[in-house]
Amino acid sequence: MSEKIQTLRDSAGMRWTALLLLALGMFCSYIFMDILSPIKDLMQDYRGWNSSAFGTEEGAEVFLNVFVFFLIFAGIILDKMGVRFTALLSGAVMLIGAIIKWYAVTDAFIGTGLETWFNNHLNYIPIFDELGVSPFYEGMPASAKLAACGFMLFGCGVEMAGITVSRGIVKWFKGREMALAMGSEMALARLGVATCMIFSPYFAKLGGNISVSRAVAFGVVLMCIALIMFIVYFFMDSKLDKQTGEAEEKDDPFKVSDIGKILTNKGFWLVSLLCVLYYSAIFPFQKYAVNMLQCNLTFSEVDPNSFWASESLTIYQYIIMLIIAATAFMSNFMKNKGAKYGLLCVSVIALICYCYMGYMRQSAESVFAVFPLLAVGITPILGNYVDHKGKAASMLVLGSLLLIACHLTFAFILPMFKGSTASGFIVAYITILVLGSSFSLVPAALWPSVPKLVDAKIIGSAYALIFWIQNIGLWLFPILYGKMLDSTNPAGTAATELNHTVPLAMFAGLGLLALLIGLYLKVVDRQKHLGLEEPNIKPE
Repeated sequence: MSEKIQTLRDSAGMRWTALLLLALGMFCSYIFMDILSPIKDLMQDYRGWNSSAFGTEEGAEVFLNVFVFFLIFAGIILDKMGVRFTALLSGAVMLIGAIIKWYAVTDAFIGTGLETWFNNHLNYIPIFDELGVSPFYEGMPASAKLAACGFMLFGCGVEMAGITVSRGIVKWFKGREMALAMGSEMALARLGVATCMIFSPYFAKLGGNISVSRAVAFGVVLMCIALIMFIVYFFMDSKLDKQTGEAEEKDDPFKVSDIGKILTNKGFWLVSLLCVLYYSAIFPFQKYAVNMLQCNLTFSEVDPNSFWASESLTIYQYIIMLIIAATAFMSNFMKNKGAKYGLLCVSVIALICYCYMGYMRQSAESVFAVFPLLAVGITPILGNYVDHKGKAASMLVLGSLLLIACHLTFAFILPMFKGSTASGFIVAYITILVLGSSFSLVPAALWPSVPKLVDAKIIGSAYALIFWIQNIGLWLFPILYGKMLDSTNPAGTAATELNHTVPLAMFAGLGLLALLIGLYLKVVDRQKHLGLEEPNIKPE
């Protein structure tokens, strides 16, 4: 008997369309988030950003979220104003921040009165300088300061978008395939990491004319597309509320006292700690991953006149990457076994082809771009399993074990293959793919657990608090990584000869803490009957 369709969310096509709109918005934001990471060397050569300037600017993304508590306010806005308003607001804020960052790295900014102002100001910020957390410092290039301001604004918008998308998925999928939806959204969004790694250098070097602003402009265009996606979602969500008679901004208004209910929830704290440990071992790692590969792999020089050094190779690589992602993702929804395994075979063959092309290109960026590809295929599988079988807490424990294994491999095993080009590439590819798959356990298992821990009316605030705690790690661990690199390597060590062992061991330690907390969460779930091991879709 087919399900009777009474509202838009009763239609599988409509609720998955709503998910696609939200996921595409996050896909674009993930690209812009790391838009400068693959071209760090160009920022130094063409804008005078040394490593300190680059790191300070990149860390500025979460500054307002952590130290001005913007994420907390974002959660309150979401609970009081609803998904539609907050989605539009987050899209607009991200776009404005992206435009500011783009202008900061353009030639048009050079020599302006604004550049002079930034050179002469923001060199000292009381309290923040004393605490050592200022987003600026004396001697920081004016372009980096203005870019940091734009990136702060973008960071507010992207984190607001993150909690809004999570709330939107809960709204459209609660009682249905919610874990599959969250996993699918993040699988698509994380393709943005690979897209950034491939296309940011491509646009910066297009036609042999170096322009770092062109790469950032590519990101700005994508942020315009993200805003359009949120606008279309606005109308879909509005129609849904008219059908259901819901008025989320009026029913059960948010009260500050509700935060106390969240903070006194042990399950909430355990899930939050798991989140910050997972993300702190992944996102900061992305900032350094390309350099880590440059230091631990042996790269050969490619003939500049060969196909493997051509600009067209970038397009071919991305097309193959899309084939990998599309076929792996679609295989999850095939009822016919022949079609299912046929798509999987195509995906595996395409993945092997991509890895071979990355090897022939001798590019660290191409190697790390495989990071989200395995996750795209298995995240929906994991989400579907959690929806129908449960075991979310157990999956988090498994994810912690994989996290530990991968970072220990990067720290101690990969350096052993230095000098053995092919073997080193194989170890790197396998480890990066497994790390990406372990990360897929977070959206598939962790995020759908939050609605089981808090009341529906304060889900937005609960997600906001989790994201705020997560942002503390995203601010802290890139700084620790950089300081560890400086303290464990002799001064003057070449950028491609650094020893990354100690900071990578730190990330493995985060995985160990996540494992212990995950095991304890299973105990608490059994004692308190939180339902984390139970399926999201109850049999009728």
